[in-house]
Amino acid sequence: MPPVYRHVTYVPRGVANRRAALAWLQDNAVPESVLYFLDDDNAIDVRLLEQIRFTEKVSMFPVGLIGKLSVSSPVLNKEGKVIGFYDGWPAGRKFQVDMAGFAINMAYLNKQPRVTMPYSAGFEEDGFLKSLNVKFEDIEPLANGCSEVLVWHTRTVKNPTRNIKPGREHAADNIQRLLRNMQKMGIVR
Repeated sequence: MPPVYRHVTYVPRGVANRRAALAWLQDNAVPESVLYFLDDDNAIDVRLLEQIRFTEKVSMFPVGLIGKLSVSSPVLNKEGKVIGFYDGWPAGRKFQVDMAGFAINMAYLNKQPRVTMPYSAGFEEDGFLKSLNVKFEDIEPLANGCSEVLVWHTRTVKNPTRNIKPGREHAADNIQRLLRNMQKMGIVR
């Protein structure tokens, strides 16, 4: 990490490593491959790996046990297209996703002239996806229309089971189904 970022209040974590990996992949990866940033604090259902391998541009999916809503997910309309995000920390981000919530096709990535990840804590994913010139219509929702959690943030601290009640704005999208599935798993009440 460049020294200028080592003394800021919120230090971005993992950016230098991911930038180095991106540079290596851009020179060495098979074009038909898919990039997925899986962290050491994630648990993953192998079904997600089966799904992301068919990513043509950018695929996205819910991440469980994260933030005050206990989930971060794309919001889909009735046609199954991404129209926004359900996340406990919007912070003015266009792409309110966790690093474990998306995958990128390498051929698509290599067509973008200025791919980068910013040294900006909390905005790494958003900045990276913006540098790829991703549009909502490019996003391929996975995990049964973003209604299932197939990857989780796991920590050794106990997260409280949250009582989540989505507003009326989610009456016609995937969030109701997603939360019902999370209730069955005991993640939310």
